[in-house]
Formats: sequence, C-alpha cells, structure tokens
Amino acid sequence: MINFPNAKINIGLNITEKRKDGFHNIETIFYPIKLSDILEIKYLKNNFLFNTTGISIDEGSRDNNICIKAYHLLKNHCTLPPVHMHLHKNIPIGAGLGGGSSDAAFTLKMLNSRMKLNLSNEVLLKIAEETGSDCPFFILNKPSFATKKGNALFPVNFNLKGYFLVLVYSFIQVNTAAAYQKTKPQQSSEKLTYRINQPVETWKEHIKNDFEKVIFNDYPEIKKIKDQLYDSGAVYASMSGSGSAVYGFFRDKVDLKTEFSHYFVWTEWL
Repeated sequence: MINFPNAKINIGLNITEKRKDGFHNIETIFYPIKLSDILEIKYLKNNFLFNTTGISIDEGSRDNNICIKAYHLLKNHCTLPPVHMHLHKNIPIGAGLGGGSSDAAFTLKMLNSRMKLNLSNEVLLKIAEETGSDCPFFILNKPSFATKKGNALFPVNFNLKGYFLVLVYSFIQVNTAAAYQKTKPQQSSEKLTYRINQPVETWKEHIKNDFEKVIFNDYPEIKKIKDQLYDSGAVYASMSGSGSAVYGFFRDKVDLKTEFSHYFVWTEWL
C-alpha cells in the first residue's frame, strides 16, 4: 500500500498562553497543501523494518521516527503484524509544514485500512494525539481552526480556490521549543475565525504569526523571503508554524525561480 502524506501551512498563529504542562495554547488555521512525502507499508513475515530515502534524516531521528512511534502506539490498541515501512521524504524538515506529523497520521490511517482494523476517526484521533500535537489534523486533513496545543480542531469553511501558492524554504531549521521560549503569550484582539472569512487582501493587516517577531530577529534571511514575496505581488504572505518555510498567495501564476534560486520552492494552484 502506497500513500502520500501531505504538508500543511498555518494561516495565522496566535500563542495565547503557556500551559502548566510546559506546552503552549495556540490559535491557528491549518490548511492542507499538495506537497507530500511517499509512504509505503508492506507485510513482513518476521521483524519490523523501517527505512527512508529522499531528504536525509539523521540516524538518531530515523531510529526514533514518528512513524515508528505511531505503529507502536496503534499496536497498544490492536494486534499488528510486522511490517516494512518505506518513507520517501520530500517535505522539508524543520520548516513548519507538519511533514513528520503527517507521516505519523498517514501511518495510522494506512495501517487501519491495510489491516482492516475498522477503527473510527474518533479512535484514530486519540491515538494521533498521543503521537504529536499536529497529528490529529492530518487524520481529518481538512481546513481547521486549531486551539489548545493544536490538537483541538474545528472545521472552517473558507475558499482559497484560484489562488497561486508559492512556498519557499531557505534550509534553515528552526528549533520549535527554543522559539516558544522566546515568545510572550497573549490573547489576540482579533478573532481569527472571523478574519479568515474576510477578503484575503485584508489579511496582511490583521492575520499574524506570533513566531515571526522572534524568528525574523534571529534569522533575517527568512524575513527577506517574506518581503520578496510581497514585492513580487503576493496578496498575503506569512511564515508557516514556527518556520522556517514562508508562503505567499498570488492572484496569478508567477515564476520566482530566479529570485529564490538557492532555496527549495514549491508552487501549486489552490
């Protein structure tokens, strides 16, 4: 069985408070995009096997990959045979695009289907939450307003059809935990669920990512990418999650390969 765990972008990200467990409560919109990894799962007669290709994953991360974690968490609920999981990484790592979380969520969904476990989405969501804060989103994989740690999800209905997405990754990997430590949580004066339904052209003034203040100060190169997207005609541009990928929405198709020739660039019609 082969599937394609897709990435997401964050539209707006408000860090509202630090929790007693050390995590932070946030408000954000998760929006799925087509950029994807490739995940294959096959039966094995004997030992469990996991390997990767594509974007390099260091040995320690590969041995403790979130797909392996998802497999063992699911195994706590169900009887699972040994499998061979082959993950081909296309989604940049440490970019705020949720690639690892998506891989884990798709592992759960694929095993549920392949092994005919017949687990409901409700059960899969609970297991996904044990796996990681962003994982539940990829079980549903639909535009969602996310609160708490990003694991409380509510469907949102807004239309980005017809916009051209340009996503730029500078190969800078941001440490999410360190970035959170530098932020100052506060309640937002703007209701994100209201603003998201206003014209996209108004988002620039009202929809913010709280991580940008911290990340742009530490990595001016990332801010330059956002500025370049606006200079190139984007109607809205933002860093995704805790970074470092930056995206822009355009009314028309644009070719920015020259401007961002040294970076990873992904484009698609939404």
